[in-house]
Amino acid sequence: MSLRHGFKAEARRLALEVRDELGIGVFTPLDPYALAELYGIEVHDLRDPSLPTEAVRHFTGERPDSFSAALVAVGTGSVIIENHVHDPARRRSTIAHEMAHVLLEHEFGLLFTDDHGCRTSSATVEHEAAELSGELLIPCQAARMAAFRRWTDVSVARYFRVSERMARWRMNATGSRTVVRRCTNKWRRQVAHTGG
Repeated sequence: MSLRHGFKAEARRLALEVRDELGIGVFTPLDPYALAELYGIEVHDLRDPSLPTEAVRHFTGERPDSFSAALVAVGTGSVIIENHVHDPARRRSTIAHEMAHVLLEHEFGLLFTDDHGCRTSSATVEHEAAELSGELLIPCQAARMAAFRRWTDVSVARYFRVSERMARWRMNATGSRTVVRRCTNKWRRQVAHTGG
């Protein structure tokens, strides 16, 4: 399922607006928990004693990869339930993803769990949330700056506090290294042509 026309540009604009609301620049690592707090979304984890013990045991021990987080309607608001056994980089990406649903004002749909984790019934909604969360965590402009600095995926991941997989995806999805390579080649041709 592809994103609707113009959504990537919309996600870039929205991510920069949100970063501005948080008072952080384009190259500053974003704290998804601070974003949730800014929007009044409480974040809870599976240690909550009100949750069914058997389900908690399943999602934290037997099948921890089958549940990352969920945005749950509570009264007129919502909360995020996250899986606290995942590593911090994955949890940050997960919270950013759930907050993307909030920012995009996605309606609550049917949630289901399969071997790939929990999903809504709409692939388009999930793709939009993934695109915006990636843009929130590593904006296109930041990815290009990292590419000009010749950062590896490991360096990008470490700096932005995300997984290497997320860093690789953002560097590839933004085309940042391709842009830098083309600029460098163009500059070299110009220098060679002018004899400089």
